[in-house]
Amino acid sequence: MNLGLLLAIVAATVALLVWTGLDLGARLLQAWRERFTRETGFQLRELFLFVDPARLYLLNLALTVLGAVAAWLFSASVIAALAVAVVLALSPSLVLRGLRARRIARIERQLPDALQMLAGTARAGLSLPAALRQVSGELQPPLVQELLLVQHEQRLGVSLDDALENLALRLPAQPVKLMVSAMRIANETGGGLAETLERTAATLRSQHAMELKIRALTAQGKLQAWVVGLLPVFLLWVLARMEPEAMAQLWSTQLGWGVLAAVLVMEIVGVVLIRRIVAIDI
Repeated sequence: MNLGLLLAIVAATVALLVWTGLDLGARLLQAWRERFTRETGFQLRELFLFVDPARLYLLNLALTVLGAVAAWLFSASVIAALAVAVVLALSPSLVLRGLRARRIARIERQLPDALQMLAGTARAGLSLPAALRQVSGELQPPLVQELLLVQHEQRLGVSLDDALENLALRLPAQPVKLMVSAMRIANETGGGLAETLERTAATLRSQHAMELKIRALTAQGKLQAWVVGLLPVFLLWVLARMEPEAMAQLWSTQLGWGVLAAVLVMEIVGVVLIRRIVAIDI
């Protein structure tokens, strides 16, 4: 075969592979962008944060690329660069989930006082919708945002029961479900609204006090989980400093990689088991 023809075939094949890789990369990037903007936009709306998800995507993409390049320059390791890129790419979702969990926890702390205020206004003769409007002017975010959204849905024609059900769907927490159930039952029966709200407030306040007590009693166990998880990492660092030649086999041989993988799996299992033991649901 002619050498020139062979080189032309090789060049065409390489060009086709490069074009296919670029096209596949562009499609994957477009799919990731659509998923990122859709999920992030939904999470931002849940948090009442009015940020353009497209701009957040561009910022996250730029930070991911810069972080991966910086990790590769400092460590000269492709694996470290990929790990940093994955962590940075997933960080917005993790941060928003953490903010949502903190928001729900703060709403749970506000619920007993809000129900007590609702009971007071209901005892004065106001109906539940009127009591919600009255109390909304005295509460603080984030609970007031959810109550205002309930009132906004009512003004658009949604019934009070459906609006309260939407509130329970937006805030999947047991105290919120208990509050919604109590308010719906009291609104449907028509009598004893103030007493029902007061009993619900007392129940939620007792439950919150019990959770704080359990959290204090299980704090030592949670700390042990962190110690168990971080101690082997600290020992690996110390031994790598003291005996770099002996520890180098862990990073450069297949047997060492297998040992590290086994250690990582056992670490994760140990931490999960400890946290399951100290996690007490009431």
